[in-house]
Amino acid sequence: MTTTPEPPPFDFRAVLLSGFLPAALFAIGEGAIIPIIPIAANSLGASLAIAGFVASLILVGELIGDVPSGVVVARIGERNAMIGAAVVSMLGLTVCVVAPNPVVLAVGVFLVGVSTAVFALARHAYMTTAIPLAIRARALSSLGGVFRFGYFVGPFIAAGVVHLTGTTQSAFWIHIVCCLAAAVTLLVLRDPATGVRGLRRPSRASRADEPATLEGEEFVKEESHGLFRTIREHHRVLLRLGSGAGLIGAMRAGRQVILPLWAVSVGLNDSTAALVIGIAGAVDFALFYTSGQIMDRWGRLASALPCMLGLSICYFLLAWSDHLDARVGWFVAVAMAMSLANGVGSGILMTLGADLAPRDHPAPFLGAWRFTGDFGQAAAPLLISGITAVASIAIASGVMGVLGLVGAGVLLRYVPRYLPRRLR
Repeated sequence: MTTTPEPPPFDFRAVLLSGFLPAALFAIGEGAIIPIIPIAANSLGASLAIAGFVASLILVGELIGDVPSGVVVARIGERNAMIGAAVVSMLGLTVCVVAPNPVVLAVGVFLVGVSTAVFALARHAYMTTAIPLAIRARALSSLGGVFRFGYFVGPFIAAGVVHLTGTTQSAFWIHIVCCLAAAVTLLVLRDPATGVRGLRRPSRASRADEPATLEGEEFVKEESHGLFRTIREHHRVLLRLGSGAGLIGAMRAGRQVILPLWAVSVGLNDSTAALVIGIAGAVDFALFYTSGQIMDRWGRLASALPCMLGLSICYFLLAWSDHLDARVGWFVAVAMAMSLANGVGSGILMTLGADLAPRDHPAPFLGAWRFTGDFGQAAAPLLISGITAVASIAIASGVMGVLGLVGAGVLLRYVPRYLPRRLR
């Protein structure tokens, strides 16, 4: 009589290397280029409005990439999708480095956005696959912290590189190096859930006794099918509370575009602007765990409303400071205050999505919920660039402040309708 050997103990260090390390590298690279994109476009001759439009294309690319990303990940596997996304991102970044004008830069930025969407979903599915259920929540919350850490560190590295080289576009090399390092890490290290190394993908039969692996695979397959059908099925909650989620995404994305544009308008040089935005990112990063405590103790609105109202006030202050003599000082102060308000709302979109998702099949709803948030993220920079083109950046900032007040009202109206009292 033979006995089935017990599976080897879970090696969390292997997941730290194969899961968290590529995510951290990709996030650092992305954090380095996001505040630089509008500055680079302006240095190539783009007006403030066109620079804002170019910066928005990374979010537009993410929105468009959300649609096929589930199919891609389900077909080729999580690790392969992350490696492929890193390679496509390096291609787009190379275009950005050599871009002679804003049009070519826009093409490269769009490619980076599409690849980012694929990498994000593959990273989520990979963590679902690799992490045992008992510690999955802690691991995924830590993954969110890794993402914010990258947005905190990246701008500092960009400021140093731009200062040393004297060219804004040199910052894109940071993300190229990070993508290359992430791809090499995924190729070299062994998958802790399947034991596979490199681009090989184990057959379904060899994974029949690995429920975590199959769960991750089913997650992306569920999310990849019927996005627009899911939107139709849940149109009430997505139209009402989802519009609030879209406005949260819009306020956050608008901040990532308007701060670099404002730095250009007040005359800050490239490295100084990146340094200020990096310090602001440190404030944001420091609050990601505090936000979760606020939501768990006092409810979702205790995090969402201060976030939206704080961002709205900051947009109004930025618009009001446009004609002041101390515009640089006001810009620095508002950048820090924006990060404080944004940090208070860390994780609110993922938390609301998890609260609202059906317990039996959450993935399709979460895909639709993420799409609504990404839609707001993609629309806000386009709105800012459009208003800047026809009016001014100060008026664009004022309009964003009004949208923040509208978003706060939507959340205050519909969170109590769709969430039980203990979660509100």
